Amino acid sequence: MYDACRQRVWAYAAARAGRQIADEVVSETFAVAWRRFADVPDPALPWLLGVARNVLRDGYRAEARRDACAAELARWAPRPSGDIAEDVAERLAVLRAMAAIPEGDREILILVAWQGLSPREAARVVGCSPAAL
Repeated sequence: MYDACRQRVWAYAAARAGRQIADEVVSETFAVAWRRFADVPDPALPWLLGVARNVLRDGYRAEARRDACAAELARWAPRPSGDIAEDVAERLAVLRAMAAIPEGDREILILVAWQGLSPREAARVVGCSPAAL
């Protein structure tokens, strides 16, 4: 089955996704065929092409998930634009300063400065009036 169908499965994968991906698709397709050998019909080629199609589709979905995750991480943690040691030292200084202030003040500072809430919104979170905040 491998010798008879490998080239056609590779050609299908190469036409859909390019030559670099085709080898991986062929490997995964025949790994599935080996695991499900009893399910492979005769002739095997249409079934193998269906498996290759699913492998490609799974690859596209995985790539889309990776891209979405990378984009989300980039939004949350922009790349440092200088010496990382300076960024670490600055972060440690901020954390030390935050630890030195009372808990209530620290919570307000986090809500307003880090979470971007307005004083009115922060007051609602902590359960007081904006004037008391």
